[in-house]
Amino acid sequence: MEKKIYSVTELTRTIKNLLETHLPSLWLEGEVSNYKRHYSQHLYFTLKDANAQIAAVMWRSRAVRLPFEPEDGMHLRVLGNVRVYEQGGRYQIDILQAEPAGVGSLQIAFEQLKARLHAEGLFDDSHKKPLPLFPKRIALVTSPTGAAIRDMLNILSRRAPYVDIFILPVAVQGENAAASIADAIEMCNRHRCADVIITGRGGGSLEDLWAFNEERVARAVFKSRIPVISAVGHETDFTITDFVADLRAPTPSAAAELVVTDKEEWLARLSGQAGRLMQAMRHLLQYKNDQLNRLSESHVMQRWQDRLNQNRQRLDLTHTRLSGAMNQRLLRENNRLQLLERTLRATHPDTLIKRGYSLTLKNGRVVTTVHALKEGDTVETRLADGRFTAQVATIKKDDHHA
Repeated sequence: MEKKIYSVTELTRTIKNLLETHLPSLWLEGEVSNYKRHYSQHLYFTLKDANAQIAAVMWRSRAVRLPFEPEDGMHLRVLGNVRVYEQGGRYQIDILQAEPAGVGSLQIAFEQLKARLHAEGLFDDSHKKPLPLFPKRIALVTSPTGAAIRDMLNILSRRAPYVDIFILPVAVQGENAAASIADAIEMCNRHRCADVIITGRGGGSLEDLWAFNEERVARAVFKSRIPVISAVGHETDFTITDFVADLRAPTPSAAAELVVTDKEEWLARLSGQAGRLMQAMRHLLQYKNDQLNRLSESHVMQRWQDRLNQNRQRLDLTHTRLSGAMNQRLLRENNRLQLLERTLRATHPDTLIKRGYSLTLKNGRVVTTVHALKEGDTVETRLADGRFTAQVATIKKDDHHA
């Protein structure tokens, strides 16, 4: 019977096929070590416990949606698929989702961003702008359908009916909320449409209020030339926007009372059409998103995605190797130049003279042999601290140089 002999590639692909087709997506928990965010924004690290470890990778398309930054020593729970990296001949877990074990991912992301922005100075009192005493125009950056805007409009109309109110409707919850809020603040600054901005929403869970903990919103508030009041949630709720804003109000109603002086009450309501349009758009976006998800989960797309991921990893490895090789070459060339410089300095005539040697010249030419001299010649001798002129009286030749 003829023996079946595998090539390394055939064996690796057989193992890859067995692992990737027989192991379903699974949850895995372990400690992060050797964490690295590559320049390509792919995440590479190791998950380990007391007795074993496994390489892990999270591709950029998923990593950008991760609300926190993994760190060495952090315990993670990850959902992923076991994959084989053929070129390296090793298996790894391709991470689809990740969350901290214990403290929630949003809470960790909150603390990480808070510490980073605080270190950058975004919370400093020196950056806080004073509020105008009698604003003529007020911009409300909030949901057009929530209870918060109704409360603020009621209070503003009662306390200051003379004030022009500009409503910039935004989503205050969901995936696009942060971009919506930041765009509205930036647009208000471009067109200088108000003397003061109030941004906020009613209370809710950490997840509900998360848009106001996003870095893009914080930086839009910090860069605003118009004073910004943050009015998010209830009195006990704190967000990143609260720390960056020029004034933090405990509730949206309190913000409306703080921003204007008291005047007669007047009533105003928003059209429900904006709310219905937003709801219809959300349904349409959800429908299209479901279609996209079904397509991305198809077998054909997964195979192409796997090949793309293999090439991404190979590109990252090649980049790392090239960088290391270039650094080694530069180091060797630098050492060679330093050695050459030391040799040239050591053999320079000035260096030899300083050590006690002298240099004799005849008619401006260096004398290297007595055969170039005759009695009566005038020569010049250079020493370390000067020179003198002499006349050759006698010439003696060494026998061994004869």
